[in-house]
Amino acid sequence: MMAVGQELPKPKPCSRELPARGKMLLTGGIAPFCLAARPPLQKNHCIEKEKKRIIAIGDVHGCAQELEQLIALVEPQVRDRVIFLGDLVNRGPDSHGVLQIARTLKADALIGNHEVRLLDFHQTGRTQGLKPHDFATIKQMTTQDWAFLRAMRDRIYIRKLDTVFVHGGFHPFQAWQTQPRSLITEIQSLNGAGRPQRRSKDPTAPAWADLWAGPPFVIYGHTPRPEVYRTPSSLGIDTACAMGGKLTACILPGMELVQVPAARVYYPLGG
Repeated sequence: MMAVGQELPKPKPCSRELPARGKMLLTGGIAPFCLAARPPLQKNHCIEKEKKRIIAIGDVHGCAQELEQLIALVEPQVRDRVIFLGDLVNRGPDSHGVLQIARTLKADALIGNHEVRLLDFHQTGRTQGLKPHDFATIKQMTTQDWAFLRAMRDRIYIRKLDTVFVHGGFHPFQAWQTQPRSLITEIQSLNGAGRPQRRSKDPTAPAWADLWAGPPFVIYGHTPRPEVYRTPSSLGIDTACAMGGKLTACILPGMELVQVPAARVYYPLGG
């Protein structure tokens, strides 16, 4: 049995065919791999009738090339629902291209802290707090892009799966439904007083996900890690694509993981 917060083990090689539901496929210049995923959902946790699959995609951060490769693998169908977990923009080279792909897919997109910062600039004109990659993204943005950001939601709950999708996460000791956008787009860990904070404030502090008991099950991004981060009640799928890691999708209800490696490092760790 895996310990709470334990990262998934290194996958074992398998065939190049797209794996059955509940397995993981890695692509690129390396051989694909398979990995056992979450146990099957209970019988009463059925998918919404009008949708075939739910495809959650971790932080893309302007990596349009990798997103195109990932979409080619998961092959969204008309009845599927694609949910981006926020931070579609910044750091990578083509934020506009990522937003264009998301619109073409008619995807749902959750707002991340990077979109929050860009929208604050767009609505107020304030440049305080903007970072160099923010300015690069702003130059790429079109009217359609800004409209797409404004329409982003901050959480999506699928009742029949008892699963909620969010960018950052939730305070583990408060009702998730009422937590503000400012918290759920930023939280990574809790300090000694139980207040939400960024991981950089104290790398040794417990991750919110390690303290989250559920229900519901939470699928989130925001906190980049080398591998997906699994606890009994959550799954973190920001695998640091812009930092040279991987771009990850999780397909429900089977909890299949599909990944592609980054073409290169676009944003150095700690940059």
